[in-house]
Amino acid sequence: MINDQNPRELTTLLAIMKALRDPVDGCPWDVKQTFKSITPYTIEEAYEVVDAIERDDMDELCDELGDLLLQVVFHAQMADEQDLFGFDDVVQAICTKMIRRHPHVFGSAEERAETPKKGFWEDIKAGEKTGEKAGQKAGKGDDKPLLLDSVPATLPALSRANKLQSKAARVGFDWPDVDGVYAKLDEEIGELKRAKTDDQIGEELGDLMFTVVNLSRHLGHDPEQVLRMANSKFQVRFNHMEKSAKVSLDEMDMNELEQLWQAAKAAPAL
Repeated sequence: MINDQNPRELTTLLAIMKALRDPVDGCPWDVKQTFKSITPYTIEEAYEVVDAIERDDMDELCDELGDLLLQVVFHAQMADEQDLFGFDDVVQAICTKMIRRHPHVFGSAEERAETPKKGFWEDIKAGEKTGEKAGQKAGKGDDKPLLLDSVPATLPALSRANKLQSKAARVGFDWPDVDGVYAKLDEEIGELKRAKTDDQIGEELGDLMFTVVNLSRHLGHDPEQVLRMANSKFQVRFNHMEKSAKVSLDEMDMNELEQLWQAAKAAPAL
């Protein structure tokens, strides 16, 4: 019985997921799920891990890491049912990859004695992609994979923009210093102001946001993280406004709302 198995053992979690997916005695919701249907949950759990870390809630982090691990086990169980791969194959793949990508730790005596060169991780990953695409055409008859092909299209937009820019910068396609980015930012703001149609406005807004990501990168900040911090700060301050108001916020005029906002900004730790 699963109830009698040690809940600290990974084999117990694997057994639980297998039982949940049993077509006869399993959970109807779990049984009907597919790789695509649980993808949103996988993404959500990853973000909840990040949220727990940013709030420095280690008890919740432990819980959220378990939820994220469950997603890995869920995908592996569905793959096993289709004879694609199993959980052991997932573990083997990541172990092999980590050893291959860390020759300065797991390699020969000579490799361990060398100081890793800047960009070595990306170079190893690029070599892996080349091997994966051997014999496949990457475009226009060229077998060589394109530089930006390795950036997943499913990444959040800010993270993907940051990755794309970082990849391009590796071959020298980048501003030499942050002054160039500030100038580009001014240029994009001007182009947005001059935009007339809705399509033009949307395009220029995208260019402006892309440049802001570039500015974040040049200043050494992750755009996703700084935007999450800004979101959190706005929510805290807006909550302070709502709690301080003597009437509903929608009954107040803009001047009154601005006064509440300024009071929230001046409040300790806000």
